[in-house]
Amino acid sequence: MIKTLTKHGNSYALVIDKPILELLKFDPEAPLEVSTDGKVLLVRRAPDAARGARVAKSLSRVNSRHGKALKRLAE
Repeated sequence: MIKTLTKHGNSYALVIDKPILELLKFDPEAPLEVSTDGKVLLVRRAPDAARGARVAKSLSRVNSRHGKALKRLAE
């Protein structure tokens, strides 16, 4: 699909069609992270800080319960 930028005030916007938003399950109100490697524009959902905290808490709990066994398996 070829897209062009659209003038939006003093900036330009890239309009993402609804079928693509639905395919990616992007909520139009959700924050997105935009980055580039210098050649490619990357757009993804912004990381959820609360989710990261839950994952860290769960990892800590697993390590405290099963850390020794996991360490032996890693050797």
